[in-house]
Amino acid sequence: MRALFLVIDLALQLYVWIVIAMAIFSWLVAFNVVNTRNPVVGMIGDFLYRITEPVLRPIRNFLPNLGGIDISPVILFLIIVFIRYVIALYILPNVF
Repeated sequence: MRALFLVIDLALQLYVWIVIAMAIFSWLVAFNVVNTRNPVVGMIGDFLYRITEPVLRPIRNFLPNLGGIDISPVILFLIIVFIRYVIALYILPNVF
């Protein structure tokens, strides 16, 4: 059972890094640093979008419109940190 929760914790940590990569990628596209017409860049962007959008979309629907500012990744980080702390403190207290 402990191994299962450690795998879940690792997956959550990996997902945080994927969301960070998506945020950086979206900034690079917005400031025309990378060109999404390049097939490799387009595939990376599509992969990051498909992985993060199903989780970020409900958060965006819940939040009010803030103009051009998207704070849904920050809210997702807080949710993931909360889940990781619950796992660490209450389910696996002797591991961390």
